[in-house]
Amino acid sequence: TAYTDTVLLPQTAFDLRANATKREPEIQEFWASKNVYTQLREREAPMGRFSLHDGPPYANGSLHMGHALNKILKDAINKFKAMQGYKVKYIPGWDCHGLPIELKVLQNMKASERESLTPLQLRAKAASFARETVGEQRQSFERYGVWGEFDNPYLTLLPKYEAKQLGIFEEMVRGGHIYRGRKPVYWSPSTRTALAESELEYPEDHVSKSVYVSFRCTGEIPAALKDLVGGDALEVAIWTTTPWTIPANRAVAVNPILEYAVVKATFTETGTTRRMVVATDLVGALEGLLGMTTELVATFKGGVLEGLRYEHPITGVVTPVVMGGEYITTESGTGLVHTAPGHGADDFVVGMKYGLEVAAPVDAKGDFTDEVGLASLVGANVLKDANDKVIELLKERGTLLLVYPYKHKYPYDWRSKQPVIWRATPQWFASIDGLREKVLGAVNKVTFIPESYANRMRPMIEGRSDWCISRQRSWGVPIPAFYRKDNNEALLTPEIIRHVRDIVAERGTNAWYELTIGELLPEEYRADAELYEKGMDTMDVWFDSGSSWAYVEDEIGSPVDLYLEGQDQHRGWFQSSLITSVAVRGQAPYKAVMTHGFCVDENGRKMSKSIGNVIDPRDIIEGGKDLKKFPPYGADTLRLWVASVDYTGDVAISPEIMANIAKNAAMIRNRARFMLGNVFDFDPKSHAASFDSLPMLDRHIVCEAEAVFQEITESYNAYAFGKATKALIAFLQELSSLYFELAKDRLYISSPNSTRRRSCQSVLRWLAENLARVLGPVTCHMAEDIWQALPGAAADKGAESVFLAGWVTAYPGREGLVGSTDEGAEAYRNILKVRETCNLALEKVRKAGDLGLSFEARAHVAVASEGEAALSLRRSLEVVAASPHQDVDSLRWLLGVSQADTDASAPAPAAGELLAAEANEESGVTVSVARAAGTKCERCYIHCSTVGTLEAHKPLCARCAAVVDEWRAGQGQLQAA
Repeated sequence: TAYTDTVLLPQTAFDLRANATKREPEIQEFWASKNVYTQLREREAPMGRFSLHDGPPYANGSLHMGHALNKILKDAINKFKAMQGYKVKYIPGWDCHGLPIELKVLQNMKASERESLTPLQLRAKAASFARETVGEQRQSFERYGVWGEFDNPYLTLLPKYEAKQLGIFEEMVRGGHIYRGRKPVYWSPSTRTALAESELEYPEDHVSKSVYVSFRCTGEIPAALKDLVGGDALEVAIWTTTPWTIPANRAVAVNPILEYAVVKATFTETGTTRRMVVATDLVGALEGLLGMTTELVATFKGGVLEGLRYEHPITGVVTPVVMGGEYITTESGTGLVHTAPGHGADDFVVGMKYGLEVAAPVDAKGDFTDEVGLASLVGANVLKDANDKVIELLKERGTLLLVYPYKHKYPYDWRSKQPVIWRATPQWFASIDGLREKVLGAVNKVTFIPESYANRMRPMIEGRSDWCISRQRSWGVPIPAFYRKDNNEALLTPEIIRHVRDIVAERGTNAWYELTIGELLPEEYRADAELYEKGMDTMDVWFDSGSSWAYVEDEIGSPVDLYLEGQDQHRGWFQSSLITSVAVRGQAPYKAVMTHGFCVDENGRKMSKSIGNVIDPRDIIEGGKDLKKFPPYGADTLRLWVASVDYTGDVAISPEIMANIAKNAAMIRNRARFMLGNVFDFDPKSHAASFDSLPMLDRHIVCEAEAVFQEITESYNAYAFGKATKALIAFLQELSSLYFELAKDRLYISSPNSTRRRSCQSVLRWLAENLARVLGPVTCHMAEDIWQALPGAAADKGAESVFLAGWVTAYPGREGLVGSTDEGAEAYRNILKVRETCNLALEKVRKAGDLGLSFEARAHVAVASEGEAALSLRRSLEVVAASPHQDVDSLRWLLGVSQADTDASAPAPAAGELLAAEANEESGVTVSVARAAGTKCERCYIHCSTVGTLEAHKPLCARCAAVVDEWRAGQGQLQAA
């Protein structure tokens, strides 16, 4: 129309589309050019220091969704704390030693190359691979929008780091916490090294070939037992899921306080009989399982069996029945436990008590050695053919009762995904018994987030055996021990470690392989250098990463405020860090531990290449091969997903989930664009309206926004990002449906400098600034994009980056009053109930086809004369009616109609005029809708009796005519602020 150019439509460079693949890198370049992270790190921090210590991911491949979840959570917390005024220094780290990297290197080599590989050559290749992977992962983390000391990270392969680690080891040796012993450890035949508990996983579908075996007793039956059962032949029945360990059997253990029975068992299939000892509670189950009938001879406590002996089923050696502990129960088996001290933790403890041989006739590959005692078994592999060979021997000797497939959890090597075994070998251990009480005491002082994890680590520590810290690999930090050539006696002292540590600080751990023994030993030991050889064991990588607190403590302190990792780290990094810190510093290295779950698909299934449900974070950011499935959403959409989910449990992700997250991101952007587009000519210095001068609608919105910003702040403080995101999205949706709709007439139609327009712009500008702030920790690129799109120079905004602008600010005039009530705002909140009822009535009219736009309507509001809700609503209507800002607060603007009145000011529409009515019994209000009087204004669409009465502007209402005259008097010049 002729008046189109007089409508003040939004103007902004802030694009409705994120164009993330182009815009996000530009914003990251802006941060780098302005040194935003460095400014935050080095500025005066009124809130003090906040320190989050990064748990190091393995530098052995591309990042997955778990990495993205973890790093983005950390970054959101760091950004929030920095914006609040804390000094934040985030030092990312990488775990660069260990088998995963060693395997990657070996897999990329030919067999002939591997055979000729020296330890130093392997270490050089492993270091190169690790550094290359660190570089790739760093790029990905930075593309996520993560800030930190990426130019100076901590790497466990750095000489300085290795020296710090050896310093911890030195202190633990000095404190008597490190020892060498031959005891059973988890051994991985597939990777040929000892493993710690944290390097295991327990699939539930492992099937063992279990056996029930009866050992024939020999020699004199103990007197107490003989008095009960007589002197006839006896057998002790056992059950085991590892038949291959029977050659190493050195005892049968019973629980001295359990009740046992001697039964005369007749086997249905063969008709043979045996007099067997079993737990009384298991007799019934064994009858059905073994196919036998029984006759009870006697019952007695397990202690009566002490002194009983049996013939070893393989070697024939006379072997004792011994007293075990509480691990012997009647939940399964026979109640008597086959005991091989070289192949089990409980077995080993009992073996030590009774001085039993710790036999483990198995080599590193899992093959039986000559020590197995039978030529036919030598060379058999315990995870392949050894079980069948042992079972065949038992069958030949008449001791086998049953072979039974048993499905259960079983430890697997988390890297090779192959079963492990218990195998006694000479290893280095950290003694947990000497530290257990101190460690448990330190745990009691730690805050766990969520609280439900508070008791997760404690039972692990209470039941933890000594920590095997030695590994039979080349790529790692060497354990600086020397061994006498004549008797293999170990030489390891704090002085030796300190000497090696000083060398490592200068040259790195390659020095262990490059220097002679004389050079590696301190002066006082060098005369005997020829008597020794270097040990070739390296430290468990959990000792590597568990030492990281010592490397960063000069930079970020210790204990730090927060450790944040996946739930598996209660058994891993959280615990290894705790043990080393307590051993050396006497305290936990962290004040709080925060845990997140694993990433799963929409059906709750673990991400797996075989299932085909793995999602690459890069596909979300840059777009996948199938762009319909994964368009290039950008990093902010990925970050918004992290901030939308309940990370305390397993976290689902799928194309459908990401599409919904993208819709929310677009909605937020749309709302921000409305705010920005409508403040293009607003100068906060000259146009801002104080809170007291605002119309009631604006005061209501400010109070609502304050409450939401407060909830978001509290949620961020509690690291409850999902709750904060939910609150923000709900608020923005409500803001759009109410305030933005009501604001359009004020913003587009009003005179540029009118109070009704400038007051609305004041609120929108304040909302936009604070929206950018609360988005900063999560959708950091969008937050910066909003901030840069705010009209005015950086000086006008108070900061050149949103991250330098501090946290949420109160509306001018509301400083110190956030959370307090305002009468006008409360009244407006109350009469919004009328708007809801009116909308329902208008919807009836639209469906009937009687009216189109709501401006075609007149609304009449009637309120009941009784009832607390109705009386409250009447008072609110009176307050609003008394507002000096009737061009904003009047009922017709709230309801979005051309005319509105109440039963206090006008009669209800006559029967012939009434189009529809809607009542709300709860609030006591009834809204009647009729057609509005007057003619539609061509500019504002309001129906008004003044339209057509003005010669100069026949199509316009008087209000619009005045605005247009003012506009044209100023030649239509409207300058951006």
